[in-house]
Amino acid sequence: MKPSVKLPIGIEDFQEIRTEGFYYVDKTQMISELLNSRGKVNLFTRPRRFGKSRNMNMLKYFFSCGCDAALFDGLDISKEKELCEKYMGKFPVIFLTLKGAEALTYNDAQAALSSIIGCEAMRFQFLLESERLSDKEKEQYAQLVRIDTNGQQMFDMPKDVLTGSLKTLSVRPSSQTL
Repeated sequence: MKPSVKLPIGIEDFQEIRTEGFYYVDKTQMISELLNSRGKVNLFTRPRRFGKSRNMNMLKYFFSCGCDAALFDGLDISKEKELCEKYMGKFPVIFLTLKGAEALTYNDAQAALSSIIGCEAMRFQFLLESERLSDKEKEQYAQLVRIDTNGQQMFDMPKDVLTGSLKTLSVRPSSQTL
């Protein structure tokens, strides 16, 4: 009797799906299509529960610095040797999902968004040591990862810092030599 393959119900993490033996429909050809079409902006619209987050997570793993190429072994994109060599694991990727930003009040939504941005910014803490960033740039970045000292374990991000946080976060990693 053939062992049954696990279905990844509710699992969006590409690495978990690939390493834990879940059933996976190969959508990695999308990577090649994105790279070859060179759209200035790509908009992914699909109905709810149609795999948008899982596909975005797959893109994160493909492009992120330190990519584990084994995750893509046997998948369509692995046949595209030139694309893999040129793009796989070569970029600092910022990956945000707003799923956790639900709130009943504006202040709670702001706190949730600060937490989402702050957690993602924590992945780039090496920037605080980078010689390529000025002291002012390091100070801007440090504001994204400052934790509330009242024991709340929440990011202490003032509204003006949150407002510019995506710009701060997206400009800083690209300044780092990879």
